[in-house]
Amino acid sequence: MTFDPRTIGKPVYIALSQLRSQPNQDDTRLKEQKNQAVELYTYLSTWGMMRLKAEENALSQEGKKQVVKKYFACLQELSEVPNLSGAVGLETLKNLDTDEYLGLTGLGLVLAQEFSFWATAVYHDIKGEA
Repeated sequence: MTFDPRTIGKPVYIALSQLRSQPNQDDTRLKEQKNQAVELYTYLSTWGMMRLKAEENALSQEGKKQVVKKYFACLQELSEVPNLSGAVGLETLKNLDTDEYLGLTGLGLVLAQEFSFWATAVYHDIKGEA
């Protein structure tokens, strides 16, 4: 098997590009998306994967919620752990054994770094806080 360094970056770029190109988005929503994508790593390293997944439901800002949903969709795709995205994701995380959860968290941190990088590229013209 050949390692392709685009394995992690490609789905993140696609996810953020799709969010960015959705119709009828104002600057506030785009700023929310960019800020959330940049802040994923800090949130994840501080609070952990289960809290980030729980936060998905608690977020009131739609732009931020969209990014968290895309994050878990990408994590599911890369990890091949079923049912991470969507409503049952928190239950899935809760039921993983310790080694699986820690491994997924490691992959999740790398993925969050990619979200931060690609957010500055995809949303290069969006300035300021949401």
